[in-house]
Amino acid sequence: MNFNFNKFFQDSKKALLSPKEYFSTMEITGGMGEPIIKALIYGVIAGIFALLWSLFNISGVSGLFGGAVGFVALIWSIIAAVVGVFIGGVIVLIVSSICKGNSEFEPSMRVAAAIMVIMPISAFFGFLGGVHLLSSVISLAINLYALYLLYIAVTVTLKGTDKPAKIVSYVLGGLLVLFFVIGLGTRSAVNKYSKFSEKEINKVLDDYKEAAEDAAKELEEVAKDIED
Repeated sequence: MNFNFNKFFQDSKKALLSPKEYFSTMEITGGMGEPIIKALIYGVIAGIFALLWSLFNISGVSGLFGGAVGFVALIWSIIAAVVGVFIGGVIVLIVSSICKGNSEFEPSMRVAAAIMVIMPISAFFGFLGGVHLLSSVISLAINLYALYLLYIAVTVTLKGTDKPAKIVSYVLGGLLVLFFVIGLGTRSAVNKYSKFSEKEINKVLDDYKEAAEDAAKELEEVAKDIED
């Protein structure tokens, strides 16, 4: 198999900047080798960023230990990318099936590989690991954009029905925002009550858990209303 690196670069750029145009013309057949290689490249790039931030002490880990951590991160990034493209393919296939779209695995795997273009971007912002709020906000924005790419891919490439695709996107997007708020709230509560007893801290966490459950129920109601 001949892998075209120029096409890979152009496709990656279009997937990020012109997703509707890209997913409307994306090839959904041709074997699984191409999406695996694409995911592998994204994993390598993401891993290199993690390695660099460790070596230059940008991520807060210095010295030989930092380099070792970065090298491990590089290896795990590559493994995660290769395994992730298969898992992502299954997830996309499930969403596509819910939306009455293409029910074959290869097209879903190709979509998953295309969406993994956000993996190096997420890793690039790894140097903000010590700046919790900014890092969390950027991570949320990246994940929401990935969800947007999924919505376009399911409706355009996999020919899924628009309405259920929107419902799935709204629910998943709502959960992302919910987890973001809970994460910030929990971190703030733990910092605030760090001098309190374990019992008091657990009470705070239980309160956030109850709030999360209530919010999840509200999201379900919104999804039902949209579907009706």
